[in-house]
Amino acid sequence: MKWKTKITKIFGIQYPLVMGAFGGWGKAEFASTFSNAGGLGIIAALNFPKPEDFKKDVQMMKRLTTKPFGINLSLPHHILEENSEGKKTQERYLEYVDIALNENCNIFTTSGYKASFIGRRVHKAGCIWFHKCVLVKHAISAEKEGADGVTLVGLEGTGFKNPLTNTTLVNITLAKKMLKIPIIAAGGIGDARGFLGALAMGADAICLGTALMATKECPVSLRIKEKWLNLDIFEEIFHNKIYKYSIKNFMAPSTAIGHRKKLVPMHKLIEELITEANSILDSWGFSNNEFNTLDL
Repeated sequence: MKWKTKITKIFGIQYPLVMGAFGGWGKAEFASTFSNAGGLGIIAALNFPKPEDFKKDVQMMKRLTTKPFGINLSLPHHILEENSEGKKTQERYLEYVDIALNENCNIFTTSGYKASFIGRRVHKAGCIWFHKCVLVKHAISAEKEGADGVTLVGLEGTGFKNPLTNTTLVNITLAKKMLKIPIIAAGGIGDARGFLGALAMGADAICLGTALMATKECPVSLRIKEKWLNLDIFEEIFHNKIYKYSIKNFMAPSTAIGHRKKLVPMHKLIEELITEANSILDSWGFSNNEFNTLDL
């Protein structure tokens, strides 16, 4: 089945799947496997304190895949603020953007605060800018600032949380009514039913983050992978970590890990997700050879 959404069209990818921006791990060797499997792999630029190392990784990415990929910049970040050259923080960020642009990268994602200065530089070069938010009101602001689309993360997602964060279900269904730009759903999605559910809610793609830790290519130790795979998301200790928090108090895991029970290669995870989604659609009586939401 062919998958056609606003995201597959904008990014030029096979499936409406976008890789999360992994702090520490979002580098070419890992991200390229996601792109090669049909989604949009993401290199997190701030994994490289030295701009020259970032440039080398982007060049490696281009050797490892001929498929589209994106560059993420998260704001703020202490590494870029602590520079001996005395540059302004914004200038330091834009140095990474310019490196990527010079390497012919054309898809950029941002997260955090006041990222419009990056968006303006990206748009000036004729490229694409998506911004990640946890609140619908911030997604509306990103649209007003000119973002081409947003990733909207629900309470179930990983990363630092905002006390006002809503669930993925509430976020996406409300955002669909309030936004004109494409939406990528994130937060707790780890299997085919979550994927289809997000599309039904109004998303144009999903973002996979924590679920990808259950791949053989994820560059973390086997011990950590096994620990995550054996988590019981219904236990009180897990529940407290993800639902009872203070803003930016600690990194909370994602409930998506509850859908993963074994380590598999990246291409296998994506293949199984898409195959199961096709089977579910068949069982619902969907008989088309194309899943198309371009006009919705």
